[in-house]
Amino acid sequence: MEVDSRIVLPGDVIDVDEESTIVLGPGLRQEGDQIVAMKAGILQHLPVGNRYWIESNQKRYIAATGESVVGTVIAKMGEYFRVDIGTAHSAVLPMLAFEGATKRNKPNLNVQSLVYCRVSMANPDMEPELECVNPKTGKADGFGELVGGFVIKCSLGLCRRLLNPNTPILSYLGEHFPFETAVGMNGRVWINSEEVKNTILISNAIQNSEYLSADECKQMVEDLVNKL
Repeated sequence: MEVDSRIVLPGDVIDVDEESTIVLGPGLRQEGDQIVAMKAGILQHLPVGNRYWIESNQKRYIAATGESVVGTVIAKMGEYFRVDIGTAHSAVLPMLAFEGATKRNKPNLNVQSLVYCRVSMANPDMEPELECVNPKTGKADGFGELVGGFVIKCSLGLCRRLLNPNTPILSYLGEHFPFETAVGMNGRVWINSEEVKNTILISNAIQNSEYLSADECKQMVEDLVNKL
């Protein structure tokens, strides 16, 4: 799957392929008939689905519709949960936004519970809204409460790379340990494995892999495994 890329600055007008429906991601917005960059970074274009977005290594996460995030429940209200996803304002997770949830059968999440969600609505003037179902299937598809495990914070750029199927670090770690991950595009990664020492090793390896090549990642993983 090839991705075209180039560097852009705020205010740059983006030339897009208008032959099919255009999907805009983070860092881009439509002004009249033009697509304009809102931040500096690398413009990415994925021909499959005609998707455009800007990849940058900013510190604060800005919610964008359709992105997956790892959040912490900070309050339980009447019909919804308040969830911290690292944005300027807490997000809202309706109790009915779960697979099989009804007014009589609502999820029972406690404060400080971890959840893997999808941003269903993001507006600069409103709180982000989350959901724990795939809107296309109505099923959980991996979204929901995260039980056990450990959460680490990474740069937004590293999290986006971890979601790439060709990322080497997760493949090399998978050759030595069985583990689960939930990568949020908000700079949080949930990791769960059979032993605590393995979870710590995996966490350190992921955080240290940000500026390493594929060969360096492989050597680092082998060195860490040999020290166990």
